Amino acid sequence: MKLPSRTLVSAWVALGPRFLPFADAATPDLPLPRLLRLSLFQVSVGMALVLLVGTLNRVMIVELGVPAALVAVMVALPVLYAPVRALIGFRSDNHRSALGWRRVPFIWTGSMLQFGGLAVMPFALLVLGGGGNAAAWPAWLGPAGAGIAFLMVGAGLHTVQTAGLALATDLAPEDARPRVVGLMYVMLLLGSIVSAFVFGAVLQDFSPGRLVQVIQAAAVLTLVLNSVALWKQETRRPARLQPPRAEPPSFAEAWRVYSAGDGVRQRLLAIGLGTLAFGMQDVLLEPYGGEILGMGVGDTTWLTATLALGGLIGFSAASAILGRGVDPARLARAGAAVGLPAFAAVLCSAGLQSTPLFAMGALLIGFGGGVFGHGTLTLTMNRAPREQVGLALGAWGAVQATAAGAGMALGGLLRDGVGALALSGQFGPVFARPVTGYAAVYAVEIGLLALTLVVMGRLIARPAPDLSPLISSQPRSAP
Repeated sequence: MKLPSRTLVSAWVALGPRFLPFADAATPDLPLPRLLRLSLFQVSVGMALVLLVGTLNRVMIVELGVPAALVAVMVALPVLYAPVRALIGFRSDNHRSALGWRRVPFIWTGSMLQFGGLAVMPFALLVLGGGGNAAAWPAWLGPAGAGIAFLMVGAGLHTVQTAGLALATDLAPEDARPRVVGLMYVMLLLGSIVSAFVFGAVLQDFSPGRLVQVIQAAAVLTLVLNSVALWKQETRRPARLQPPRAEPPSFAEAWRVYSAGDGVRQRLLAIGLGTLAFGMQDVLLEPYGGEILGMGVGDTTWLTATLALGGLIGFSAASAILGRGVDPARLARAGAAVGLPAFAAVLCSAGLQSTPLFAMGALLIGFGGGVFGHGTLTLTMNRAPREQVGLALGAWGAVQATAAGAGMALGGLLRDGVGALALSGQFGPVFARPVTGYAAVYAVEIGLLALTLVVMGRLIARPAPDLSPLISSQPRSAP
């Protein structure tokens, strides 16, 4: 490594223990430089999410003139792959690589899918938008090419994140896992925030050539980040090269064993309800500020930054609290409870026409969502049987990602549907206002959070059963 690069890395590592709340996640077997390097896969995932949901969403509608309904379908396509995360985690638990790895082949395959999807995406989008020589191509080619590209990127990022979190769990000792989770998701948020600013600045002077350069640069950067993250992380174990002593269980058998214990069904239900509650407002935050409170475009952009800042604070606080031995289930329940006054503040801001109250509500929504997400993921990691870490994290990711995507779609549909009925006078003159549609969404989110608190309360009260007889009765592969 050259001297300037070595100096920069040394400065970053020295800065971490003083100022980063997750720096104490490092252990003698998992030092901070290695941990930071591993977390780079979350940066690539955050970059891809911003590109799909934010930047390209706007570019397709405004610059390329693609119908909003078709854009919504394209953006939703990656969510279709989310339920498969449980199967990906299960396969990575039982994979027998020719090189003795379990997680690395899945992370590398996901990285190549991301790279391939991003590499062809700009050309498919230009054909979809009718640019260049698009008239020379069949009309179906643009939507088909763009759809395949979005699916590839979605499949890649879900695969990378599932196997990457499983690898982090394998490497981290149990007492350090809450702080490792905090680091991973802080890096995801930082990657998203930095990518959003960079993409916005580079594409400010839009041109088709610039679009191609930006997306393909993201493809190359994804491959570089994930390759650096993987380098010398997972130990090659020759025992994995030997024929298995017995056939590993099928996915159905493994799922039956996993879902039978430790309140798994209640936990997944709580994760789905809580994520749905926090996610329904994602597509409504800036429109609410603009339409109801009269905020400008620049001001509403800061609302998204405020939401992300709340998430960062929530993850950092959760890492510190969980590091003191607090039950992650109780912490997740507290995060959901924070959402109740947060959404109430957003509702009241309309009647009071108070922008500061609205901003405070957005900050608390981000904080509560961060604490809830950190708590549920740590709870999943801590209670996952050692033989089923990938399956457990895959199930968490499948429920979380599916609920987040469904929440965004349901939020938009509910706001439009209720708003149209209200403005047409179906609910009377008192509710014939634009705020009614938004209020309906926030009221539903408050109700979902109340249900989440009930389910989490039952989960906390339920003692963990002994699953060792069930697990030991399943045939296992060689470690």
